[in-house]
Amino acid sequence: MVVSSDWNPQEPLGKDFPPIKNDLILRAARGEETERAPVWVMRQAGRYLPEFRAVRAEHEFFDICRTPSLACEVTLQPIRRYAGLVDASIIFSDILVVPQAMGMEVLMNPAPFFPAPLDTPADIARLRTHVDVQQELGYVFAAITRTRHALAGEVPLIGFCGAPWTLFSYMIEGGGSKTLQKAKTWLFRHPAESKALLARIAGVCVDFLVGQVDAGAQLLQIFDSWAGELSADDFAEFALPPLQHIAASVRARLAAQNLPTVPLILFAKGANAHTSLAAAGAAGFDVLGLDWGVPPAEARAAAPGAALQGNLDPSLLYGGREAIERGVRRMCAAFRVGGAAPKGWIANLGHGITPGVDPEDLKWFFECVQKYSARERAV
Repeated sequence: MVVSSDWNPQEPLGKDFPPIKNDLILRAARGEETERAPVWVMRQAGRYLPEFRAVRAEHEFFDICRTPSLACEVTLQPIRRYAGLVDASIIFSDILVVPQAMGMEVLMNPAPFFPAPLDTPADIARLRTHVDVQQELGYVFAAITRTRHALAGEVPLIGFCGAPWTLFSYMIEGGGSKTLQKAKTWLFRHPAESKALLARIAGVCVDFLVGQVDAGAQLLQIFDSWAGELSADDFAEFALPPLQHIAASVRARLAAQNLPTVPLILFAKGANAHTSLAAAGAAGFDVLGLDWGVPPAEARAAAPGAALQGNLDPSLLYGGREAIERGVRRMCAAFRVGGAAPKGWIANLGHGITPGVDPEDLKWFFECVQKYSARERAV
């Protein structure tokens, strides 16, 4: 493992954090009524920001992830730019640090690439039999602790990891894929070995997520970016059990270690079938993230006990201010549950923000969410 010179795994990091000033997202994640919808966006610290591109021009992608001072800096960039408009930060990292911790090489140029993916179940023997997340991923924990202090309580900090099915797919495909042919072949030809590997990935995710809370994360999100590539039946058989294990095990470990019980968010992109939504809602997560293809009313009917997050189409950010305002107004109306106040809803995009978005248009998105989701405003 290559780490930066400003991370020392033996260095004690103080965890007496400043008090939180804006707990809007924490209340919404608990299903409470809020004066307006809290808002943040996935890939909030990223290539659409010129200040991020300036850092990226000087450093390799994973070097930023592995350097706590740099990860902290880019995490804070959108918080500074959108002060008073955004209600959460998310630590700058990548879902593929988990396969790296398991012993796989991952390059980013600019898309993720695995020089030696898992071709057959026999290749599982190349993975580490035991992953010490403090040793392999301690730089993420250090970045989280540093960032919690640097935020000075302005907004909560989200930690995250990839879901086992999505990580499994990357590890086998060797990168992105339009068909996931190799990963699905494993599921159908080698179901027992696939389930064993998914469970193994889930175990590392549990350790990683608990470590993030110990480091200072105040919410956790699990990204299942390729959930929609599975049928409802295959999602239930292969993707759902490791997600259930993560939710249950993280809660149990947090309680056993006297750590805060933080809200858990699941973003299973494309899992739009009612059965998949219901299964995800029953998996033990506090919040379900929705893509733009899911009507909020359907999600609430399928998973009535969960708060919701989402779900503006990210492409609307290219449509100009009138289109953004119209889309946000429609989204706010769709998520409103009776009454005049939002309840159990975190405003977000239906997927990550893309690199070509004008930062001023994202600012307008935030402003429109504040305007149209506010309690006192009739939509």
